[in-house]
Amino acid sequence: MLNLLMLRNPVRMILCVCAAALALLVLSGSASAAPYMVSLMQDDDELVYIDPAGRGAALNRMRNLGVEAVRVTMLWEAIAPNITAKRKPRGFNGAKPGDYPNFAWDPYDDLVRKARDRGIEVNFNPTGPGPAWAHGRTRIRPAARAWRPSPRQYAKFVRAAGRRYSGSYRDENQSRDVLPRVEWWGIWNEPNQPGWLTPQGETKRGVGDVAAAPRIYRDLLVAGAKALLRTGHGDDLVLIGELAPIGSAVKPKGARASLRPGLFLREMFCLNGRFHAYTGREARARGCNKLDRLAVLERLPRLGVGHHAYTRRRAPTKRQPKRDMIDISNLGELTRTLDKIAARTGLLPPQMPVFLTEFGYQSLPPDPFRGVSLPLQAKYINEGDYIAWKNPRVFSSAQFLLYDSPARTEFPRDSQPYWATFQTGLITAFPDPEVKPALNAYKFPLIVKRRRGTARIWGQARFAPNGITYPVYLQARAPGSSTWTNAGPPVEVTHSQGFFRARRPTQRGTAWRAVWAEPDYERLEFSREAIAR
Repeated sequence: MLNLLMLRNPVRMILCVCAAALALLVLSGSASAAPYMVSLMQDDDELVYIDPAGRGAALNRMRNLGVEAVRVTMLWEAIAPNITAKRKPRGFNGAKPGDYPNFAWDPYDDLVRKARDRGIEVNFNPTGPGPAWAHGRTRIRPAARAWRPSPRQYAKFVRAAGRRYSGSYRDENQSRDVLPRVEWWGIWNEPNQPGWLTPQGETKRGVGDVAAAPRIYRDLLVAGAKALLRTGHGDDLVLIGELAPIGSAVKPKGARASLRPGLFLREMFCLNGRFHAYTGREARARGCNKLDRLAVLERLPRLGVGHHAYTRRRAPTKRQPKRDMIDISNLGELTRTLDKIAARTGLLPPQMPVFLTEFGYQSLPPDPFRGVSLPLQAKYINEGDYIAWKNPRVFSSAQFLLYDSPARTEFPRDSQPYWATFQTGLITAFPDPEVKPALNAYKFPLIVKRRRGTARIWGQARFAPNGITYPVYLQARAPGSSTWTNAGPPVEVTHSQGFFRARRPTQRGTAWRAVWAEPDYERLEFSREAIAR
C-alpha cells in the first residue's frame, strides 16, 4: 500500500512521511537523511507561457527525467484585469475566479489537467507584483511596480486561486469539467528581492534604517494563509518564505537593497541579530505589535519553509562565508535560524521542514558572464542533490528550468544585459536547443567520495519508476584506461525513489559510473562519470 500511495500521489506521501520523520527527529534528535524527497522542477516559460502542445511536451520530458512535481509562479499581474489602471475595475471582486478574464486562467487550468494525467503534482506560488490598483504609490520609479502590495487585495487573489483549484470548481470556458485540486502552495516569491517586493528598507525617525520588506511580507503571509484556510486548503502543504539566498545588505539601506535571508527571517519575527525580541521604539518601527497575527500559521498543520538555494558560481561544497546568506552549502544555518525563531516566539513549529523550490547553475556556454563550464554544471547539480538528501529536514530537491531562458536580443550579444536571463536549463534555448551534460546528470545523479582507498558512492535512478526493486551496476575505469569494468555485485535499489549507496575499493583518479538496465537489457541508462579524488 505504501508504494501504491507513492506512485499515485507524491505530495500526499510526503505529508505523511514528513510528519512521521519530524516526530522521530524531535524524539531522537537526529536522523541520517530525509526518508522521502520530491524531485521538483520549475520552468514557467514551458509550463505557462506556451501553447498547450508545448506544455504537454515539456511535462512529458520532465516525467521521463523523473520529475514528480512542478513549481509554477502564479503571477498576479498576469491574471488580474486592468493591470495598469490606478483604480480597481468597477464591480470587480478579486475573490471570485469568474471575475477574472477566462483566458488568463486557461494556461493554469490546462497545466493542472495535463500534470494530473501524467502523475505530476503542481505547486502553485501566487505572487506579486500585482496590478497597479493593488499597490501603493511611490516616487521611486524603479520600485513602483512592486511597491507595498495590498494584503486585502492579495488575499482575494489567493482566495480566487484557492477556490478555482479546490477540486470542486467547474471550468467556465474550456472543457467545462471540474478542475483538479491543487494541494501544494507557496505564499509569495522572493520577498527579500526588490523585483518582487518593495521597499526592502526604509528610514524611521529616531531609529534609522530598518527592514521594511519583512513587515510587509508578514501582512501578505497572514492574508494568504487566511485565504487558503477559507477555501478548504488548510490541510495542504503550504510553504512560507521562498527566499532568495544571497542578498546585498547586512543592514537594510534603501528601497531596492535586497535583504539576506537570515536577516529577513529574524526581522519578520521581530528578533534582532541575537534573536532577542525588539522592544520600544525599535519594535514600533517594525510593526511588532501585530506580530501575534502570525498565530494563523498554527492552523496549517502541513507548514514548511521554501528556499532558493542558489550559490551563483560557487561550488555547492564551498561554504558560504557571509553571515545571513544561506545557500545549498550552509542549509544547516537555515534550520538553526528556524529553530531559534520557533523557540523564541512560538510562532513556528519545532523542527520545521524545508523544501528547496529553486536551484541551478548558469552554464558556459552559453552565458560568458555568469556561467560555469558544462561539466561543472552537471557536477554541481548532483552535489546539490546530495547535500539536500543528507539533510533530514529537507524534503525536496529542485531544478530551475528545463530549457534556458531566451536571451534579451535587444542588446548586443557580447554584453551582460543580453545574458541577463537565466541559463540554468538542462537544455539550451530555442531556436537551436542542445542537450547539456546536466540533463543526464539530473536524470541519473552520481557522487563519489574517496576515503582511505574506498569509494563511497551515492546516486539516484531518478527516472526509474518509484516503489519497485531493481539492480544498479557500478562500473569503474582505472586512470589512463579506456575500459569500463564491473565493480562488485550489482546494488539492489530498494528505496522507493531510487536512492542507493555503496562502497567499493578504489584508487585516486578512478572514474566511476552507474548503469541501470531493463530486465531484457533493451534499454540501458548511464549516470554521469564521477572521479574518485
